Amino acid sequence: MFVSKTPWILLLVLWMAGATWWHVCHIKQLCVDLPLPFSTDSTSAQGDEIAPPPISDGKRFSLELPGNFRFALSGDTPNTDALGSSLGELVTYLRNNPDRRLTIIGYYTADETTPASATNLGVARAEQFRQYLTQQGAPVASLTTQGQLITLPDVRMATTPAGDSLMGGLAFAFAEADAPQPAPPTAAAEPESLRELTVAPADTVQKKLPVATLNTEAELAAAEKFTSVFEPIDLYFKLNEANYIKTAATRQFFDEAARYLKKHKNKKLRLTGHTDNTGNDAANLRLSRDRASDVKSRLRSSGISASQIVVDAKGEADPKADNSTIAGRRANRRVTVVVN
Repeated sequence: MFVSKTPWILLLVLWMAGATWWHVCHIKQLCVDLPLPFSTDSTSAQGDEIAPPPISDGKRFSLELPGNFRFALSGDTPNTDALGSSLGELVTYLRNNPDRRLTIIGYYTADETTPASATNLGVARAEQFRQYLTQQGAPVASLTTQGQLITLPDVRMATTPAGDSLMGGLAFAFAEADAPQPAPPTAAAEPESLRELTVAPADTVQKKLPVATLNTEAELAAAEKFTSVFEPIDLYFKLNEANYIKTAATRQFFDEAARYLKKHKNKKLRLTGHTDNTGNDAANLRLSRDRASDVKSRLRSSGISASQIVVDAKGEADPKADNSTIAGRRANRRVTVVVN
């Protein structure tokens, strides 16, 4: 009986040994004398090896990401699925340390297409991630963005093995935030900011252009025309700037507002933040309030008392344009100012 089973036992032992060898040598690549598989596409191979970018503020803060960012080719929206909830630590650090500023650096290649509304694709990628962080609760004023052109293969960004997207694409650098702006001058002296204002003649007031025809934030800002401090005017921001875009119309508005409010202490300058409909309602409401509050903090030298500035937030609730288009969403990201 035992003799008849011997061949089957031997076959079983050989099968187990062969399966083990195949798993160790061919699948796990642990046999030192077995050559590794060769890929003729060096950038695709690199896509699997690229390490997540370090996020470190010296000895103050350090975050090791569990995965890396991904972008579609010529796309500016980061895929953060591989990061889990790890970015919450970064948001908390920024909220607890307003004296620190994080610069987000976006990478791009010459072969990619830059969106019409962006300085370059790297800035657009950095700005999209900046918006993501602010939606999670990071202060708007603590974040700045830059773009940098690179050539693949590169340790900072590489194509994925499938060749249809990019891994990496972002880097981070901390620095000390800008020093606080000086306190408002005394009432006896005319504010320096008012002496430097350029006032547009009344006969230059023009009708606003349709937002659908405006391709950049600068064009949207230029299209805003001053009529009176009691008529709302919208402030816009470049993608990589925390300051609003200053024009002759905005200068005239704040000039007239400062003079009027100085004489009418019972009146208020109302700053209302707005967003597009990207993200959830609560995050957009918080983002719009942060943006309006940031404008208030930058009006300290305008001669307007802080007690006469009211901050309001509408989030995505009061769009001025169609959120289904890029131009519409761009027009909706604004801060409206008016005296009432």
